[in-house]
Amino acid sequence: MKKLSYILVYLLINTTLLGQSTIQYDLSLGDVFTIKQDANQIITQEIDGASHEITNTLMGILEFRVKGNTNNTYAIDVMFKDLNLKMISSIQGELMNVHAKDFEQDDAQSKIFNSLLDVPIQIILARSGDILDVSGGDSLVAKMADASGLEDEFSLNMMTKSLEKEFGSEALSNSYKQLTYLYPETPIEVGDSWKNEYTGKLKAHNTWTLNEITEACAKIEGKALVVMDVVEASSTMKLEGIQNSSVITDITTGFVKKMTVHGLAEGYTTMAQMGDQEIPTIIKSTIIYELIEN
Repeated sequence: MKKLSYILVYLLINTTLLGQSTIQYDLSLGDVFTIKQDANQIITQEIDGASHEITNTLMGILEFRVKGNTNNTYAIDVMFKDLNLKMISSIQGELMNVHAKDFEQDDAQSKIFNSLLDVPIQIILARSGDILDVSGGDSLVAKMADASGLEDEFSLNMMTKSLEKEFGSEALSNSYKQLTYLYPETPIEVGDSWKNEYTGKLKAHNTWTLNEITEACAKIEGKALVVMDVVEASSTMKLEGIQNSSVITDITTGFVKKMTVHGLAEGYTTMAQMGDQEIPTIIKSTIIYELIEN
């Protein structure tokens, strides 16, 4: 009877182990992944009883190229292959409409965004998807600032500082983490959850759950509490909210096949010209990442 108990315990332990899976990145030198990003963001502000709505849309193509690997990390070149940005105000109409590939020689804004195409940024990716280091962002910012055509030092410095907030190494690292930082450090089984977080303009405290795993893919659900704290020269935006993610990843490489992120955050904005008046602000967003080539 005692031997039978030992056998049962052994079987239970091994059944548990067999039910666990290690889901993480498993990339090879030379691997290339091309991701299309479609994003839609609606910012609604209430000012003196009137509603002002700004709609931002973005379409970007990102290429990830594996340049080196160790037992625990990957060196990857990331570059924009295309980037289209559009901003529409319900009051002022179209504020921006940039197609990075189709730049106009006499349009400074167009030239700035064209200059970021095909410029590699180097990231060090952990197997969990955490980004441990980013380099090259400062060179990218310098190239974009130079493309602006500005010549006086003051204006050039202001332009550089503005671009650093979006395209500097730290900003890009935080941006890429939303796409890559998905996996736990230890083996798990279907139904298990784990936590991670990333910072930046958008701080997210994420709880991930493995919903399904097959021979081809893993399906993961994410729920996050988010905080937005955006400080600009003329305005400050402070919001809190939630973010829900639905992810399908390739079980072989760990790379995202499709990821949909819905976000809702509420808070207030203050503007320098309006003193300390707090303007109620709501941001609704949807971001879709999809693997289009590998």
